Amino acid sequence: MTLLIFLLLLFTAVPIALVLALTAIWYIGSSGNTVLFESYPQQLFGAIESYGLLAIPLFMLAGELMNEGGLTRRLIDLARILVGGFRGGLAYINLVANMMMAAIMGSAASQIAIMSRAMVPAMEKEGYDKSYSAAITAAGGLLSPIIPPSMLFVLFGVLAQVPIAEMFIAGIIPGLLMSLLFFLTISLMGLVHQYPKGEWPTRRQAWHFLLMGIPAGFIPLVIIGGILTGLATPTESAAMASLGALLIGKYVYKDLQFSHLFGIFKRTAINSGMVIMLIAAAGVFGWVIVFEQIPQNAAAWIAGQTSDPFVFLLMVVGILLLVGMVIDGIAALILVVPILLPIAQSQFGISPFQFGVVVCLTLVMGLLTPPVGAGLFIASSMTGASPMRIFRSLLPFLAATLITLVLLSWQGGLVTMLL
Repeated sequence: MTLLIFLLLLFTAVPIALVLALTAIWYIGSSGNTVLFESYPQQLFGAIESYGLLAIPLFMLAGELMNEGGLTRRLIDLARILVGGFRGGLAYINLVANMMMAAIMGSAASQIAIMSRAMVPAMEKEGYDKSYSAAITAAGGLLSPIIPPSMLFVLFGVLAQVPIAEMFIAGIIPGLLMSLLFFLTISLMGLVHQYPKGEWPTRRQAWHFLLMGIPAGFIPLVIIGGILTGLATPTESAAMASLGALLIGKYVYKDLQFSHLFGIFKRTAINSGMVIMLIAAAGVFGWVIVFEQIPQNAAAWIAGQTSDPFVFLLMVVGILLLVGMVIDGIAALILVVPILLPIAQSQFGISPFQFGVVVCLTLVMGLLTPPVGAGLFIASSMTGASPMRIFRSLLPFLAATLITLVLLSWQGGLVTMLL
């Protein structure tokens, strides 16, 4: 009955945090072991009692301040200097700007929303198909959970008890690999779509874009540089990035007004509160899963299917692609890590960093795949393009992402190379 209650709540559009919390309550009540109710509040609080989780609202705040302060627009102009003159220049600018934003925001959904507003109208004005423009922007959002910083990496680090800074470093090579495959995808699609001819900025424009872009480029440098050099923890880097975005937006670009701050803080509080509530509820649900010895049973079943780490990771990818289609990535991560990570480490000797990168990237694909596909609907609502037309244009990018996942599952050294 617990499984039936879970599915009933899930498919009747009950918020996922309530689905997990209420299912746990139902399990405790139906088990007759009511003494577990005394541990329920403790498990709720224990799931979010982690210093590392402070990075989540701080990175959200940095993204909001950057968007409101005009830093996003300057990063897009900076990308024009690098790739704007190629045929289909705006498609490449979109991807390069998404790479820069991924090094700041850490949230795929937020990045898709911001970049859809910033890039799709400009691409449509220059002759690009609206659904294709939205697809490139949404695909760029897939870089957010793999190029550091990443909210999913923060959460995985807390769940797996591995250093979050090292988790960020593990995502650098996979992020660059996936970006390269996306560039190749855009190039090949250009043979079909016949992109408009790009235009290089004039020397005067290039100098202007560079000088105005340097302060905005300082933010990802602070985040990644601080973490790589060990001068700051991810949480401290997020706090410095938020302060930097505030000062640059207010005193350098002068686009940010103090009157905007209440709205920024309110949006950050609401969005981060939703995430924290989800983490707390999923922590209780994970406690129930462990209590039922589901990880041990799953380990016994999987061990009977294969002894090859590569095959195991491919099985995980296949299962999580289905899970990510119907369950939010954060909730799914909290549910699967306690079950699958011990199996990956003890049965197959897989590095937690390799496992974390593969799992996080697989789950975030669910943002762009029906039937739920929150990222698809965000891109659709921001651009007016049909979700299914965007999805059809996205298929080559999803294929490139699957190739990335196969390579990362096959060669764990791509993840641990910099560690």
